[in-house]
Amino acid sequence: MFKLLNFIRSHRRPVLFLCDMLLWNLSYYISFVFHRGRFSLEGVEAPFLTGLAALNISFAAVFCIFRLYNKMWRYADTEDFFYAAIASLAANLVFMSSMIITGSIDHSLAIHSSVYIINALMSTLFVILFRIIYRLSKILERRNLAHKAKKRLMIVGAGEGALSVLSELSKTPGNEYIPVCIVDDDKEKLHRRIAGVTVAGTTYDIPKLCDELGVEVILFTISQISINDKKRILDTCANTHLEVKIIPNIYNLMTSGVPITSSIRNVEVDDLLGRESVVFDTEKYGKYLVGQTVLVTGGGGSIGSELCRQIASLKPKHLIILDIYENNAYDIQQELIRKHGSDLSFEVQIASVRDKKKLEHIFKTHDIDVVFHAAAHKHVPLMETNPEEAVKNNVFGTLKLVEVADKYHVKNFVQISTDKAVNPTNVMGATKRICEMLIQMMGHKSKTNFVAVRFGNVLGSNGSVIPLFKEQIRTGGPVTVTHPDIIRYFMTIPEAVSLVLTAGSIAKGGEIFILDMGEPVKIKVLAENLIRLSGYKPHEDIKIEYTGLRPGEKLYEELLLNEEGITKTDNKKIYVGKPIEFNTEALFRNLKNLYYAAYKNDKDAVESLIADIVPTFKHATNENAELPPIDE
Repeated sequence: MFKLLNFIRSHRRPVLFLCDMLLWNLSYYISFVFHRGRFSLEGVEAPFLTGLAALNISFAAVFCIFRLYNKMWRYADTEDFFYAAIASLAANLVFMSSMIITGSIDHSLAIHSSVYIINALMSTLFVILFRIIYRLSKILERRNLAHKAKKRLMIVGAGEGALSVLSELSKTPGNEYIPVCIVDDDKEKLHRRIAGVTVAGTTYDIPKLCDELGVEVILFTISQISINDKKRILDTCANTHLEVKIIPNIYNLMTSGVPITSSIRNVEVDDLLGRESVVFDTEKYGKYLVGQTVLVTGGGGSIGSELCRQIASLKPKHLIILDIYENNAYDIQQELIRKHGSDLSFEVQIASVRDKKKLEHIFKTHDIDVVFHAAAHKHVPLMETNPEEAVKNNVFGTLKLVEVADKYHVKNFVQISTDKAVNPTNVMGATKRICEMLIQMMGHKSKTNFVAVRFGNVLGSNGSVIPLFKEQIRTGGPVTVTHPDIIRYFMTIPEAVSLVLTAGSIAKGGEIFILDMGEPVKIKVLAENLIRLSGYKPHEDIKIEYTGLRPGEKLYEELLLNEEGITKTDNKKIYVGKPIEFNTEALFRNLKNLYYAAYKNDKDAVESLIADIVPTFKHATNENAELPPIDE
């Protein structure tokens, strides 16, 4: 059968011609039968055979002249079918003319003419019907092939989200999914159908249904759900080792007019954090940015660019994006132009926060109201081998910016800090702690509200573990984790920026704001979940290798120093760390010595002086850190 189909496909034109020949011969025979009222051709064999020969010659010649077999009938339209009908009628005309010219028509012309008329109608009908059927068969064949190529989709949630997805999928037959079942924990919906798709079970049945129905992709569509239930369901989906996707903010999408299927995305690890996201209340906390001139340093980085996005939507008077790395600055510039056009007044300054003269020029030229300081060297291992650069950029870049902001009477100054500044074991964390001390010091003596914002690791930021893990998974592994017991606090980039913007609005001067980040996450578990969400089995399809703690790295990060303590703010997700007293004169004396050591590139002196400034700095090289036995 397979060989026959291949033969037909490779000899399409001859096969199509033979089918046409069969049809016009059949129509000629039926016209005789219809005229005589019986199937027998007794007494008319000779004229029938003569006419049959003339018929085949006429039709074959005309159909070839009309080039009917050069057309691709699988893509035929109305014009093509009309053209085929004209060819058939022309062939009948040639056939009848040839019979008249050769004198082959009987003396009983009135009787025989009815045969030719019937034949003309029937042969034309047969030729058109044959091509219509052929066209429809190819459409069905392509549809079946498309269905086979489509991914079998399970939808989680039998609510408005599922209905919207199913409706859109039915309207766009070219999509890549074919829904095979829905799951929902509402018992009243079980075994009912939504847009032709059955609610086949609950979320607890996901593994069983995936096996039974050959599911290839799981789509999570539930919008109103508790964090714990969402995490449980997504964990179950991840354990199937299938591709898991999600539609975020389903109700916003339904009212925005944006196609639902266009916002389907992969489930990310931040969907599994197990806590409510921190959302910036623009009406309550964003007013202080409306109509203001705002400067964002490090504006092309992960945090800086998101700051620019959210600030741009708050209608500032003017936005200044400052970054030393032109490529990142260009990217955010083009993005803001595309999104806001002439509605947003902004500019990009390529400069370093180390360059005080350039900072003076910018502040003198613009009446800057608010500064968000996100420019910093942040990669822990790199700063361990380049401590003098961490000091030059993080400490003295911040000091110069703080001094200029104070001189030009900026209203609010928000410093981006990190949980690595708490009891730091690495140079980067220690330099950020010095920056916090500068902010606290300036907050007490300046009219500018200087504050720092401290948070943990940011999912998806430049240099974070998630992009690294994704690239390692994409290339087949292994995924590298420094230690099986290492844990970190995590937050998303929008959450980090929400905290920063909120801190700016409630700043009084000298505070260190801290986000309630929920429970810390084991990096090993994070890696395993990411492998599962990518459709693989951890430790089997993708290996996990433990490489040992890097220089300066801790097993866990802290958000508070022992002496700090916390107090609540109006925002239940944000706390304020109690400022720690320190000797300002000693700080400036040590900073002066640190400056000379850094610019002499004396690494030993730099580290020693950092320890003098930050008493909690316990430098750990981790060169001989041993991994404990690993229990998989």
